[in-house]
Amino acid sequence: MSVELNHTIVHARNNRESADFFTELLGLETAKAWGPFVAVTLSNGVTLDYATAPEDQITPQHYAFLVSEEEFDAAYKRIVERGMEHWADPHRKQPGTINHNDGGRGVYFLDPAGHAMELLTVPYGGWPS
Repeated sequence: MSVELNHTIVHARNNRESADFFTELLGLETAKAWGPFVAVTLSNGVTLDYATAPEDQITPQHYAFLVSEEEFDAAYKRIVERGMEHWADPHRKQPGTINHNDGGRGVYFLDPAGHAMELLTVPYGGWPS
């Protein structure tokens, strides 16, 4: 039997705000409300189910997304146009730039709830030969 991630719950100060931030940045379909969640569906069928939570109960998490070169270009353009803080590294020591790890490109930024988001065009370790 294969195991696949189906969904994960992402705590947010405002579930609609965080879901819209993500979908607008990546050019995804508008998120759909489902009960207490606002669900964003990714291309592999996994959903990010945004749930509103009290700010003091939000533990910042890291979410990394593998995107195409074209998707990276479009998202990075939006990051720059919006004047968003962003970094080439997860430790935030290389501000305002991207990385070229494994022959691809990557960038880190924070979402409205303070989660560390990462976009990368090549998976860690590179593509399998």
